Amino acid sequence: MEPASRTPGVLGLQVLLCSSLLLNALLVAHHFLSALPAPLELLGAASNGGGSLSWSLQAASDAESVAATGCSGHGRVFLDGIVGEDGRPGCECNTCFQGPDCSVRTADCTVDADSGDPMFLEPYWMRHAEASAVVFSGWHRMSYRATDGVFQSVELERSIKQLHRAVGNAVADDKHIIFGTGSVQLLSALVYALSPDSNSGSSAGVVATAPYYAAYKSSTLLFDSRENHWEGNTAAWANASAGNATRNEDIIEFVTSPNNPDAQLRKPVVGGASAIVDHAYYWPHFTHIPEPADEDVMIFTVSKLSGHASSRFGWALIRDEKVAQRVNNYIQQNTMGASRDTQLRMLGIIKAIVANLHGEDDIFAFGQDVMTAKWRKLNAVVSRSSRISLQKIPPQYCTYLGKIREASPAYAWVKCEREEDDDCYDMLRKAKIITRPGVWSEASSRYTRVSLLKSQDDFDLLLERITELVDAEKDTTAGSNSM
Repeated sequence: MEPASRTPGVLGLQVLLCSSLLLNALLVAHHFLSALPAPLELLGAASNGGGSLSWSLQAASDAESVAATGCSGHGRVFLDGIVGEDGRPGCECNTCFQGPDCSVRTADCTVDADSGDPMFLEPYWMRHAEASAVVFSGWHRMSYRATDGVFQSVELERSIKQLHRAVGNAVADDKHIIFGTGSVQLLSALVYALSPDSNSGSSAGVVATAPYYAAYKSSTLLFDSRENHWEGNTAAWANASAGNATRNEDIIEFVTSPNNPDAQLRKPVVGGASAIVDHAYYWPHFTHIPEPADEDVMIFTVSKLSGHASSRFGWALIRDEKVAQRVNNYIQQNTMGASRDTQLRMLGIIKAIVANLHGEDDIFAFGQDVMTAKWRKLNAVVSRSSRISLQKIPPQYCTYLGKIREASPAYAWVKCEREEDDDCYDMLRKAKIITRPGVWSEASSRYTRVSLLKSQDDFDLLLERITELVDAEKDTTAGSNSM
C-alpha cells in the first residue's frame, strides 16, 4: 500500500530529476532541429527590425537596393554592373546619355536603330516587379538534369502550352516541345534534324524568301555542313533549279511570320519542302492573330514574347517525334539543354503573363499600346516626306483582342524613294541614324530596317532625327521654289 504522503526530501529529489531530464531533452531537440532547413513558409518570416535576415531576404534586399536607383530615368543599375569607388554598382546609361546619374544628354548623338533589343517592355516589368521576381538558393538545380532525369522543366513545358492555348497563336498540345538557348540555337538544330543523314551522300538546300532574317544565311554558312548548304532566295533557287534533278523534298525553307524585317504574315512557298516557321513575332503586341498556327515545325522565343532577350531562351513545337528526337539530341550534345536557372526564371515570367491575360495588366495590351503609338508617330512624320516611305500595314481583326487592331510592327521597313539615294542605309547613317541594311536580307539597297523595339529614349531620339531629315527636305524644296 502506497504511503499517504512523501517526505519533503524525497519530493525535492524527484522534481530535480524531472527537471534535469526535461532540460536534456530540450537541448537534444534544439541540436537536431537547428541542423534542419527552415520550412518554406518560415523563410522570409524574419522582420528587418528584429533578428538577422535569412538568405532570401538578403538577396531581395540587394536586388531592391539597386533597383531603387533611378539614374534620372535614362539608365539602370544592375547587381552585376561595374562597381565604383564607393563599392556599389553604378548607373549604366541609355544610348546618348551620360554622367554618374545619366542626366546629361550627349550632344549631336547618333541614334542606334539597328538591333532588335526588346527594351520597350522594360517599363511593364518594372510595374510588375513583385509578380515577376524569382529568388533561388545557391543549391538550386546543381545537377545536370532536372525532374525525372531530363533537361527540361516539365512545369515550364505545361505553362508554355497553356500560354499558347490562352493566346490562340499556336496549336501546341499535339506537339513535342524542345527548349533551346535562344531561337538561333534552335534554327541550327532544326536544319540538322531535317537534313539527310550524313551517310546518305545527299545534301539539303536551305532557302528563304527575301527579305529574310539575315541569321538564316549566316548560321547555315557558319556550320558549312556536309548535310546542308545555303541556296539563297527562294526565287533565285527556283530559277537556278529549273530543269535539273533537284527535288523539293531536298529543300529546307525558312519562313518568318510575321516577317523580319517587313512584318508581313507569310506561308511556305516551296511545295513539298521541309518548312521551319519562325513565329518569333507572332504575338498580339506585334501583329493581329487571325488563327492558331499549326505548322509541323514552329519556333518561338521569349525575347520577343516578354522582352527577356538576355535570358537566351526559346522553344520549338514539332509534330514529328523523330524530328523532335534529332533536335533534342543536337541540343544535348551542344549545351546539354537550356540553363536550368533560366528555365526557373522563365517559369515565373510566363506564369505572370498568363495570370494577367485579358486583364488590366495584360502584357499584350500594354505592348500593343506602346508599339502602336510609336508606329503612329513615325508614320505621321514620314508621311510628310517624298524622300523615304514605310511599308503599308492595314488595320486587321485579331482573335485574341477580339477587335480590329492598328498596326504595331517591330520594325519599320524604310524605302528611299529618290534616285540618288540608292543606298538607304548610308543616307540615314549620314543623318545620324544607324539601321540594318536591306542587302543583309537579300533585298535592294534602297531598303533598310529601322528597329522600333528599343527603349523610349531610343525611339524619341529616332523620331527627332527622322523629323530633322524630313524638315531639311522641306526646307530644301522651299528654297528651290523661291529661286
